Amino acid sequence: MVGSKAVSLAQGAKLWPVPARSVNAMNAPQINLRLVEDELPLLASLVPLAGLDIIELGCGAAPLARALVQRHPDTRVTGLEVDERQHAKNLAAPQAGLQFMRGGAQAIPFEDARFDLVLMLKSLHHVPMALMATALREAARVLRAGGHLYVSEPVYAGPFNEVVRLYNEEGEVRAAAQAALDEALQTGLWTQLADVRFEMPVRFKDFAAFEQRMMRPTFADHKIDEAKLAVVRAAFEPHCGPDGASFLRLMHARLLCRQS
Repeated sequence: MVGSKAVSLAQGAKLWPVPARSVNAMNAPQINLRLVEDELPLLASLVPLAGLDIIELGCGAAPLARALVQRHPDTRVTGLEVDERQHAKNLAAPQAGLQFMRGGAQAIPFEDARFDLVLMLKSLHHVPMALMATALREAARVLRAGGHLYVSEPVYAGPFNEVVRLYNEEGEVRAAAQAALDEALQTGLWTQLADVRFEMPVRFKDFAAFEQRMMRPTFADHKIDEAKLAVVRAAFEPHCGPDGASFLRLMHARLLCRQS
């Protein structure tokens, strides 16, 4: 299901003013979209989701997984989360078709060939750099032959990134995540089926909402002091309007297929 049909099914998507299809270094189609409000239709345009066994690595609050099992009641999703506090919150909000377990992507607590699809949504760059290759090998291990790995990562560019990097410099780890995927493709375990670039809206009611959601997550201590808070606020406030602040986060998704 990769190709022009994928573009038409991505809700709210428009083509970039550059060629919509090209061939990247891994011989997979590159799809360039303008705006994707909801990543689930994009995922569904690339991989049929009905009836699958899915695991999301580093699921956080698992918003996409929760929406997925609502739309596909015959699909089963496991959310794996390393952060103890977020895992406790997940367990406190059970949902049919969705189970949560605590653990890291570098040591997935399941047997070989257990899942049809592995998701990593803005989580690969949070894996320690020395363990990224291990995490991708673990993804291959728990996938059935012909199963898929969907990795979606923020791009280190754009106005939103310019604000975030003032307190959370991720240039090195985001580059390492893409390099780990490139290296994984050289192992013979994977074939890349699609490379998708898109923009995703991110909205905040005000700076306080941004601070709570982005600067003080449960999984990291960004060591925010008053001086740093003032610098970030000064960069954030020019983006505010009567309805709050809106950004477009640049995203890069890659779909890999597990070889037999």
